[in-house]
Amino acid sequence: MSKLACIFPGQGSQNVGMGKDLAEKFPEAKSLFAEIDAIAARSLSQLCFAGPDSELKRTVNTQPTILAMSMVAWRCYELQGGPKPVFVAGHSLGEFSALYAASAFDLEAAVRLVNKRAQLMEACPKGAMSAVIGMAADKLEQITREVTQALGQPRVVIVANFNTKEQLVISGDPEAVAEAGAKAKAEGARVIPLPVGGAFHSPLMKAAADEFESLVKTIDIHDAAFSVVQNVDAKPETKGAALKEKLARQMPSAVRWCETIEYMLSQGVDTFVEIGPGKALSGMVKKIDRQARVFNVADAQTLEETLIALKQTASV
Repeated sequence: MSKLACIFPGQGSQNVGMGKDLAEKFPEAKSLFAEIDAIAARSLSQLCFAGPDSELKRTVNTQPTILAMSMVAWRCYELQGGPKPVFVAGHSLGEFSALYAASAFDLEAAVRLVNKRAQLMEACPKGAMSAVIGMAADKLEQITREVTQALGQPRVVIVANFNTKEQLVISGDPEAVAEAGAKAKAEGARVIPLPVGGAFHSPLMKAAADEFESLVKTIDIHDAAFSVVQNVDAKPETKGAALKEKLARQMPSAVRWCETIEYMLSQGVDTFVEIGPGKALSGMVKKIDRQARVFNVADAQTLEETLIALKQTASV
């Protein structure tokens, strides 16, 4: 029997206009956007619908707007009869959408957490990140260790995102990231500097992570309705206390996305629904397993198409 997982995108998936047609077509979506705006005390919905793009790309705006759009898309999926998943997971920021979908915390907690996370990450010390394509993870990890050792603290670089077997991201001090990128390029990898100003998911986030952890401790995180496969260790969890502990460690830790998808595949998941803006995660899943069925819910049309396809799958 087919097993379903719902996955939620992270930073970089935003686009001007996201969520607008959902709000126009579904009264519940419009109402949820209004609730989110009230909690955030600013119009995240207007940023989603109209941008401008320059503002939408700022971390302080990107993270809460993607969260808002993803939560609204999930609500629409639920209300339109979308089948319940066996697992949920989110890529970095997307983990908050996944926890909301699993009823681990409520709307107010989700918005408060991500607003604070976005503020902290925008204000974090200068850093750099680069995508590295076509190099095995163990080889890239060796390079980052060598560069960190050669340059010395605090000029650290680590593998921050394990997106697929061959799509990795390094993060850290700008000089260290540049040096590790040069070494990877010399070994035949493609290296693409990313347009970010922070060293996300690296030890350079520690001060911000400590402050964020203080907020996480004040939030009620309940047992989840579905197993949540979290970024820190790519293992399933439903207990609220464990979900909270791992969420508190997420910011300075690597995103183990490839392992997350591989774990769900190993448990019999053969169908993934990406819920939120863009199709970045759908592309990653197909690179990890070409046989996986992948759908996405990014607007009213893709919601309808996905529900029809899932219904047909269930009746086979």
